Amino acid sequence: MIVRKPNRFCLVKLALLSDIHSNVQAFDACVDDANARGATQFALLGDFVGYGADPSAIVQRVMAMVEQGAWAIKGNHDDMACHVPAQTTVQSRGEMTAAWTHAQLSASELAFLDALPFTHQDGSLLLVHASADSPERWRYVYDSRGAGASLSAAVTISPDIRYVFGGHVHEQTLYYQGRGQDLLQFMPTPGVPIPVSSHRRWVATIGSVGQPRDGRAEAMYAMFDRDASALTFVRVPYDHSAAAAAIRAAGLPDFFADRLARGE
Repeated sequence: MIVRKPNRFCLVKLALLSDIHSNVQAFDACVDDANARGATQFALLGDFVGYGADPSAIVQRVMAMVEQGAWAIKGNHDDMACHVPAQTTVQSRGEMTAAWTHAQLSASELAFLDALPFTHQDGSLLLVHASADSPERWRYVYDSRGAGASLSAAVTISPDIRYVFGGHVHEQTLYYQGRGQDLLQFMPTPGVPIPVSSHRRWVATIGSVGQPRDGRAEAMYAMFDRDASALTFVRVPYDHSAAAAAIRAAGLPDFFADRLARGE
């Protein structure tokens, strides 16, 4: 994996990566692909850990990228790794692995995750892991209603915001504001640039690098060409068999390994 240092005079092509989930193989493949496409800035939208076998390796990569100028925000699994749920309150598979993940991370890695912000704004762009509507509550943007709530909250932060990009959902979807206040849903075709002019407002869920859930195994991320006002959703093949083998070798539940090939 080669990471280019961002050029502060050329922040045109923004690579958006979210929901890595301790999957080194998928993360490295996406970063390499983004660099090959000319990425000049990286935005890392949380859930760096959870489910996968290599949380420390991923956090180290993220820390290095942030030091070189990447933006990073906190996801719910990052928060759980820092503040492990009590065993009596565990309700999800993700919570089941929080204690294991916590034990794999150093004090400095945990401190880094814990200090990450919930959002990052850059001009007309707002980045958030889940919804801009109370981002610390990790609400899902599953549909137009959820996208509308996120956008409304973002605009209260700044009326200049035209783009809200997040992850959390593990699927790639775009929403846009038509003539009325309701948002309309658009399902993208991977690899095809979508015009996203700033005369409208847009909400996108960029998918998951390390654990796609749309029935396909390829990793997901997105490229935002700010100069051309175009958003491209990308799929990247990676060695999911190696990622699954690492999960099994770590003693984590087989389900976390099996789902990678199935994209679920």
